[in-house]
Amino acid sequence: MPPTISIVGKSKSGKTTLIEGLVSALKSRGYRVATVKHATHRDLADKPGKDSWRHIRAGSEATATGSSDGIVLVKPTTHDPPLEEVTRLFNEEYDIVIAEGFKQGNAPKIEVHRKQIGTPLRGLKNLAAIATDEPLQSSVRQFPINDIESLADFIENNFMKLRGKRISIYVNNASRKLSATNQEMIINTLIAMTSNANYTQAIESIDISYKKGRS
Repeated sequence: MPPTISIVGKSKSGKTTLIEGLVSALKSRGYRVATVKHATHRDLADKPGKDSWRHIRAGSEATATGSSDGIVLVKPTTHDPPLEEVTRLFNEEYDIVIAEGFKQGNAPKIEVHRKQIGTPLRGLKNLAAIATDEPLQSSVRQFPINDIESLADFIENNFMKLRGKRISIYVNNASRKLSATNQEMIINTLIAMTSNANYTQAIESIDISYKKGRS
């Protein structure tokens, strides 16, 4: 799974504006960036009466709409999915995932704080940095709220550098961490199995999915 960070903060603190800046800055450095937004209400970007809504109502467990503008996936859930469940949909195609929200998640977090909004959030797990418009009494590293390039440097150096080959494995929908040795062994085995004299392109990625059939 690509490295993931969450941008958190109180309403109207400027989370979306900060994410826009970070996406632009990291994109300009040659990185592939994906984003995730946490919604506090049921918002599937779909409306009653539309075809995809009718598919879901008929019992489809997921439906996707593809066009020249992009792909939209609607996958209804019976729970509030954690960030890890959402980012799994991205596989290894992106260099980093920036999430807006998910305060209760385990991903490293950058809090956006503005003096006029009130006090900072309390009890955040894995708080890596604060983007703020005033000095705060905190041991966590702080950045001026508009210093996008310094924040991008921080993210690049702490979460994105020194990442080479990557492999993601999920067993029964749960991420399974592997040692570096096992990762290298699996990667080399897959490359050897899928390479042949008739395939001359360099292998950049291999996607494999397994599901036990019905007995």
